[in-house]
Amino acid sequence: MRSVRVRILAILAVLVIAGVGAWQLLPSGEGRNGAVTVGTSDIVTSLDPAGAYDAGSWAIYSNLYQSLMTFQPGAIVPEPDAAESCAFVGQKLQTYQCRLRDDLTFSNGRKITAEDVKKSFDRIFTIKSDVGPAGLFPTLDSVATEGRTITFNLSGKDATFPQKLATGAAAIVDSTKYPQGELRKGNQVDGSGPYVLKSYEPGARAELVPNLKYRGALKKTGHAVDIRYFTASEDLLAAWNSGDVDVAHRQLPSATLAELNPGDPDVRVTEAASAEIRNIIFNVRDNSPFADKKVRQAVATLLDRGPLVRKVYQGTVDPLYSLIPTGYIGHSTPFFDAYPSSDPQRAKELLRQAGAQTPVDVEFAYREGDMYTKETAELRRQLEKDGLFKVSVKAVEWTKYQKEYAAGEYDMYTVGWFPDFPDPDTFSQPLVGTGNVLHSGYSSKKMDQLIAATQQFSDRGRTSNDFKEMQRLVGEDVPLLPLWQKKDYVVAKSEVAGSQYLSDGTGFWRLWELSWI
Repeated sequence: MRSVRVRILAILAVLVIAGVGAWQLLPSGEGRNGAVTVGTSDIVTSLDPAGAYDAGSWAIYSNLYQSLMTFQPGAIVPEPDAAESCAFVGQKLQTYQCRLRDDLTFSNGRKITAEDVKKSFDRIFTIKSDVGPAGLFPTLDSVATEGRTITFNLSGKDATFPQKLATGAAAIVDSTKYPQGELRKGNQVDGSGPYVLKSYEPGARAELVPNLKYRGALKKTGHAVDIRYFTASEDLLAAWNSGDVDVAHRQLPSATLAELNPGDPDVRVTEAASAEIRNIIFNVRDNSPFADKKVRQAVATLLDRGPLVRKVYQGTVDPLYSLIPTGYIGHSTPFFDAYPSSDPQRAKELLRQAGAQTPVDVEFAYREGDMYTKETAELRRQLEKDGLFKVSVKAVEWTKYQKEYAAGEYDMYTVGWFPDFPDPDTFSQPLVGTGNVLHSGYSSKKMDQLIAATQQFSDRGRTSNDFKEMQRLVGEDVPLLPLWQKKDYVVAKSEVAGSQYLSDGTGFWRLWELSWI
């Protein structure tokens, strides 16, 4: 079968706060009627929005469910989707109201009410899933309804709240089908997004067909799509090479992506800047070897990102030295400033100051998968080469992995992160705020004050200094250690139209853009 090569290589200089570039489509030819098959190595944790806070789950949520607000590609300001209108009440940024559209129905035919919206939020906090999205709404105090009006009462100012209403966490579900006190069982979905779930086999396949009842911000509901899920990037590559998938996204092996060549007339590739990042997360609880920040600083002092970028990821990622990635307000480089190069002698002294006996025994867990095995092996090599750490590694299936790191069962672990919305706040409260979704045990009064300060202003440019101070504090406390920021690749057969719009590097999956030329 043909190798993965490129007919058109559109290197889109996409910052998170900018739009995607244009794509010159090939001339239209004879049409096809079958579903477009999309392959991915992402994993869906749960079909119930109250039970997942990960890229694989939210990618399908954005197609099956509807939220009050949504983002157009490249936009930084959300617009109404299930809502007719939304706005803050007054100037305090603590009361937000939306008026629900009057023409909405779930895919099962039942009319959507404001009570469905309220109960969709209430059940997130009632269920409180360890891997759910409650952490995205730390300021949400209560939700009230009157007719078609939904009122969100916040415990503090949060200028980013409208953006949070455009995420998978705010997906509206049918309150007669989704229990208030537990996650919905089975593989059924009752949403109001542009697609209906025709069939679903966990970890293997999801068949989506256009939802003819959809009403909202989109002008079209798209073509039928068949999603194939693969356990590893090598399995996705095999399916691509055999012609079993028409589009591959997140992610073919790095070596394959690095060898893309514009000479093959059968394939098109979109390469875009992305806000996907990856961090080492430290368990900072009292019983962890990383309870003392000097031990964490020692790891930061030893880390050399160069081999990760060059050898493991073949140049498909860029080194990251900050909590907030390139392209966002407040981005800085505190980890480069504080730890400019690998320095074993400095690391040794930090461990001595912490009273740690070397080598320090640590357990390093990671999500199983070929890419992450290579990454973890390189990180282990760096930590052990000077005799300062003794690292035992553990590969864990994704769903189990989430539950175990939430329970504090690992000393250190790696987690990738997609932005929930195009604002640096998506990297602050969820990752380093008290009660963060990474379950690191990290809590800092100063950090929480900085997070609250950044949520005060609708003019986001006024938050830059606070975000920079926040990142400096992360560089000092090291609750996590940034590794890389990834480029986003969508690879498609030349007869597939719209693949350049599938992803803009921010985690949204726009399957409705795909069709046949």
